[in-house]
Amino acid sequence: MPENKFRKSWQDHFEVGQRILQLEDALHKGVALITDALREGHKILLCGNGGSAADAQHAAEEFVVKMERERGPLPAIALGAHAPLLTAAANDYAFDTVFERSVRALGTPGDILIGISTSGRSENVRRALVAASDQKLRTIALLGRDGGFTKGLADVELTVQGASTARIQEWHMFFLHTMIELVEDELELFG
Repeated sequence: MPENKFRKSWQDHFEVGQRILQLEDALHKGVALITDALREGHKILLCGNGGSAADAQHAAEEFVVKMERERGPLPAIALGAHAPLLTAAANDYAFDTVFERSVRALGTPGDILIGISTSGRSENVRRALVAASDQKLRTIALLGRDGGFTKGLADVELTVQGASTARIQEWHMFFLHTMIELVEDELELFG
């Protein structure tokens, strides 16, 4: 019955959400990294695959345009949103390199990279985080399940411990929206 599926999805969402509360301190550390970087004139880079790529683009839009209140733009770029660059890097090298190459080309010391992987097993996200660390960017990883082989690579990790990709993505978007709202408040962008 559709009603049972709806209620099961709703219940699963909030059960995963109960575990999210333990990540509040890590979220605030991520907000501090982003706020400090923006105050110092740096930018935010974001990357992910599939739905996580869409989340990266969505968050970049929220930084550059606005969340809910009027304010000036904040510099953010969703890596992978430029189809010719993405496909050329994948074709000429390997798909595992697409975000790494962009980080090395666009990232400068003090910037932030937010890498998103619902499994924690996205090699191109892992390589982007490593490249970011090499170039002295600060890193935030939004991961899922047990964090996979990406666990332990970022300065701040927000790992949604759940089995459903959909539930993990829902909470990743919650993290992104909440971080942006808190960054806006920390930067005192509103009168």
